[in-house]
Amino acid sequence: MIRYIATRLAASLSMVLLATLVIFLIVNSVPGDPVLTQLGDVAASNPVMVAAFRHKWGLDLPMWDRYGIFLTGLLHGDLGTSIVSQRPVLADIEQYAPATLELATVAFALALALGLPLGVLAAVRRDSWIDHLSRFVSLLGISAPTFWLAFVMLAVFYGALGIAPGPGELDPLAFPPDRVTGITLIDTVLAGDWATFHDALAHLVLPAIVLAAGTLGLLTRTTRAAMLEALAQDYVRVARAKGLRARAVVLGHALPNALLPVVTLGGLAYANLLAGAVMTETVFSWPGLGRYTFQSAVALDFPAIMGITTIVAAIYVLVNFAVDLSYALLDPRVVRA
Repeated sequence: MIRYIATRLAASLSMVLLATLVIFLIVNSVPGDPVLTQLGDVAASNPVMVAAFRHKWGLDLPMWDRYGIFLTGLLHGDLGTSIVSQRPVLADIEQYAPATLELATVAFALALALGLPLGVLAAVRRDSWIDHLSRFVSLLGISAPTFWLAFVMLAVFYGALGIAPGPGELDPLAFPPDRVTGITLIDTVLAGDWATFHDALAHLVLPAIVLAAGTLGLLTRTTRAAMLEALAQDYVRVARAKGLRARAVVLGHALPNALLPVVTLGGLAYANLLAGAVMTETVFSWPGLGRYTFQSAVALDFPAIMGITTIVAAIYVLVNFAVDLSYALLDPRVVRA
């Protein structure tokens, strides 16, 4: 087990290092000049100001020197300084990450709570109305573009029906709670401010549904396929022949053996929610990492782009490492392989 963990850990660290190189090459291949974006046309025509700007942000250095500086800072926990905010990138990430964590966690919990039982029921009652419903939900969730679904949800529930609040994390007139964790729902509970808690929860509903839609479709489809395969196995037939109840056969025998692909997909889906909430956060004006990434990309804020994409890569690798460990717990044969 220790050898298995050590091997996976070494592979994970190598993947993070490789990801930083790929990210650096992509960022430095993007067309556009941050000088024009940050200084404007008038200041950019002044050679002295341009030279000072490039020197300040290291843009006058060779590309590999800049990569070496980035790696050195990364080893010391320094992701650089944002050109736009003039603050350490790590400080910006610490400010925006809790909002994304809150949104992604609620969205994943919603997708898991609906997708897992829907997939199980669809497999158990194959070709019934619940099976057709699950396939329709899967197709809709996977196919609907995030930005389109977000605009439709806002137009219907906020614009037409008026039963949902507008974009943002809180009502403009609401007072945010004292920052303890950065997660509004938790901070309002800690402060005992239940009015703001309900306001934050109401603002969370629409973006969480939009963000959960794709993951819900994937989880439902994967669970259904894994359960159909498990239900066709000999040990399930034996369990039924012994006279066990259908509930015990499904939940006690088929479902545990069908969880491996679901765990894999679930872990990667949660990482994708944490890293891929750009469109949802932008449309709903959610103050999270996705919106911060979008604003950094528009402003060609190279240090911020490098910092946030490195964090995203680390999240994927960390979740994949956790999935590997869960494999070892669910199926000990993985460790011996």
